[in-house]
Amino acid sequence: MDEHLQELVQLVDTAGGKVVGSLTQQLDRPNPATYLGKGKIQDLTQLVSERGATLIVFDDELTPAQGKNVEDATGRRVMDRAELILDIFATRARSNEAKLQVELAQLQYMLPRLTRMWAHLERFKGGIGMRGPGETQLETDRRLINQRIKTLRQRLEEVERTREVQRSGRREAFRASLVGYTNAGKSSILRELSGSPDVFVEDRLFATLDPLTRDVNIGENYPVVLTDTVGFIRKLPHDLVASFRATLSEVREADLLLHVIDASHPQWEDQLAVVNDVLAEISARDKPTLHVFNKV
Repeated sequence: MDEHLQELVQLVDTAGGKVVGSLTQQLDRPNPATYLGKGKIQDLTQLVSERGATLIVFDDELTPAQGKNVEDATGRRVMDRAELILDIFATRARSNEAKLQVELAQLQYMLPRLTRMWAHLERFKGGIGMRGPGETQLETDRRLINQRIKTLRQRLEEVERTREVQRSGRREAFRASLVGYTNAGKSSILRELSGSPDVFVEDRLFATLDPLTRDVNIGENYPVVLTDTVGFIRKLPHDLVASFRATLSEVREADLLLHVIDASHPQWEDQLAVVNDVLAEISARDKPTLHVFNKV
């Protein structure tokens, strides 16, 4: 639990926030209404008041009802882990493709939670001179979001077709992809192997969102095309994995996966299992894989 909370602290820091306190509870199962128990919600309300907190972040995904009920009880904005990760991806997206992918994931996350966001709006009242346009603001937003999701999916399909053309030009070369937990050091390895100083490296979660491909010569005139991919993390939002399928197709098409592992991390075996789960989700679990222990 402490390890999970420490990772959540890192996520909040990456998003630009500052953690001023934490609260945990041991439960057999989450409370369907407020996730935490009734007494713990009171403790939480008192804690955020004492510490002057403006935001509450849960380490698990909340249902729309749970999020709204906790906000009502505490008077503070509530985010869950999935929304926090989406927010980080939104600030880190640089390329047009990454921005499309993140927007799609955010809209899919937002759709079932619109009621909470529009709780202050009521249906237009009827009567002479007071007739509304026939649908609530909520219904209008749902329709617009669904239209936008459809448009984004079409654009991402076009991007994938372009990527497929680019890949066809590299069919002859041996292709390897770097995969691994976020901040395991994949970009550093790509920079060292390729000798490209322009590869962006930063000691932070999700420094890389866009796949970056470089030619690597491993001797005897044997060229290898090496691709760096987005890092994984435990409890990665499903919508995000679905949105990044086009990017992650680089992983599925690779001849070899270099699974980079942070050997200095006390929970490296857990991180390895998380990456394997995501690889299984994108149908790449059975690829030939070489474990690369980094940060020795």
